[in-house]
Amino acid sequence: MTGDPKQIRKLASKGEMEAFLRQVAKTPMRATGGRGRLIFAMDATASRKPTWERAARIQAAMFSESAELGGLEIQLCYYSGVLGFECSPWYEEASALRTCMTGVSCTAGLSQIGRVLQHAEEESRRGRVNALVFVGDCVEENADELAGLAGRLGLLGLPAFVFQEGFDPGAEQSLRRIARLSGGAYCRFDANSPQTLRDLLSAVAVYAAGGRTALEHFGNQRGGKALRLAHQIVKA
Repeated sequence: MTGDPKQIRKLASKGEMEAFLRQVAKTPMRATGGRGRLIFAMDATASRKPTWERAARIQAAMFSESAELGGLEIQLCYYSGVLGFECSPWYEEASALRTCMTGVSCTAGLSQIGRVLQHAEEESRRGRVNALVFVGDCVEENADELAGLAGRLGLLGLPAFVFQEGFDPGAEQSLRRIARLSGGAYCRFDANSPQTLRDLLSAVAVYAAGGRTALEHFGNQRGGKALRLAHQIVKA
């Protein structure tokens, strides 16, 4: 017998998250010089509404987990509809980011990941950005063009941490490539496990604010679940 499929999926997800955190731990860190700065990019097309609402509720964890490390500035970036693409100011408080997110309507459209990567590059050239987070479920663009954009982020030292919802294998291949070429990491998550998304976002926020050492300390302090970094991080 192969066992309960739900249990098998649970174990696979745990292994994926542990692998993601090990990769984050090996990612070189740009000097912060103050608050960490993180671009939080999301797909806001129609199918993304449930995840968008969850992310709006849990995004405060990114600020709270990084507070003792000097704090975090987050810029929201999203696409929706046919050509809709928006970027917010830089926020230093969870309440401001939540207000912005709750005012967004998810509408039908195609993916615009290329515009996310282009914006991240432009923003990084204007000033320091420690990390890009992207949350989405599909890729409807030319994979080679996205790879080229991701490679440019890698040259700038701006890692993309890519979180895929669901199990689209075509999207996974392209999203993994974006993460690898930018020097970041990829992880898949289940929409029915909001705590997993919270943990992933918190881990990257801690990394953006304090680097690898802070991330390892965060894992040791939190313990449990997939954040037991004291036993799982592979030293670079």
